[in-house]
Amino acid sequence: MEAVRDDRRQGRIPTAVVVRSAVVMVLARLGSLNALEQTRPSRFWRGWLGGPMPSADTVGRVCGRIEVAGVRAVLRQEYGRLKRMKALPPATHGLMVAVVDGHESHATFRRCCPGCLERRVHTARGERVQYYHRYVALRLVGGTLELMLDLEEQGRGEGEVGAATRLLERVLKDYPRAFDVITADGLYAQGPFFNFVLSHGQHVVAVLKDEQRDLLQDARALFETMPSAKPREGSVQGQAWDAEGFRTWPQVHLPVRVVRSLERRTVRRQLDGQAEEQVADWFWVTTLPTRQAPTPVVIQVGHRRWNIENEGFNDLVNHWHADHVYKHHPTAMLVLWLLAMAGVNLFLAFYRRNLKPAARALASMLHVARRISAVLYADLPDPTPRGPP
Repeated sequence: MEAVRDDRRQGRIPTAVVVRSAVVMVLARLGSLNALEQTRPSRFWRGWLGGPMPSADTVGRVCGRIEVAGVRAVLRQEYGRLKRMKALPPATHGLMVAVVDGHESHATFRRCCPGCLERRVHTARGERVQYYHRYVALRLVGGTLELMLDLEEQGRGEGEVGAATRLLERVLKDYPRAFDVITADGLYAQGPFFNFVLSHGQHVVAVLKDEQRDLLQDARALFETMPSAKPREGSVQGQAWDAEGFRTWPQVHLPVRVVRSLERRTVRRQLDGQAEEQVADWFWVTTLPTRQAPTPVVIQVGHRRWNIENEGFNDLVNHWHADHVYKHHPTAMLVLWLLAMAGVNLFLAFYRRNLKPAARALASMLHVARRISAVLYADLPDPTPRGPP
């Protein structure tokens, strides 16, 4: 964190002090700069910062002037240390997976900043202009520990795939051997994106939908004449088909492979307790060769796409307040999102690698997070007025 800089010429408060304060705000799950400022009397800050904690206004203002490259270097440092400690093993199939997906952090009709995207929304009060921010994130998924590696802001007039391409250009340079395959949803099943990934020596798995109608129709027709396999993944039962060498997608420079998974699972409805069978018919298009990734592996990699949604964005937003607009400024919002990712990576590494299994059995992640916040509140003066004895 000491390497993080900002563009102030003569800043009275060091940038590292602001960054350290923001990281503690994330780890303690305080949720706002005002909540952070209310802990200023705590003796913790003298030991952690070597001086008083800056005000909420100062933290927000300085975050808007921080060089984003320095914050991304913190994420790279976390990854590097965990990699050297052999804390990032691949999954059982041997592949490290990078999941790419977009996320809308917030939307409002009232306030905008230079980085806001705009859209017209029909409401009961007529058509209104709504302002919002969208990001594209990359999450590294392996065997026992998942990390959020980087984040890119989507610009005006730019699609999600364009922002993702810019994100991958940087990630492939900063993390050259971190992952073996990229997985994404159906939006990324585009020729230019596939060609970009192939040109960088990587493989990709994407959901195949109706947008690639010719390829999907050819795959369906071929699979009707092929016998199916029956891969099993946990409680899911189903059938699978797999074929290589499709040239029906001329926008991609190489022939592609299509994998179909017809999955059935039985769930018990909560309302009446009755068992119900759910059926899902998945198609994936990929550049992975069969010798490197058999059919069950492609199915597993394709399903890991949900990891960034269920365990990435969902956890960051609902438990770590990543979507909160601490300061409505494009740089400040991006910096605080990246710091939230770095804080969560640090917390997960501590919880899953430093705590023994017996300790994890007795203390949930929420309990440990509350213990962190308890340190801040332990020695705060009691603001409650006391009456006469």
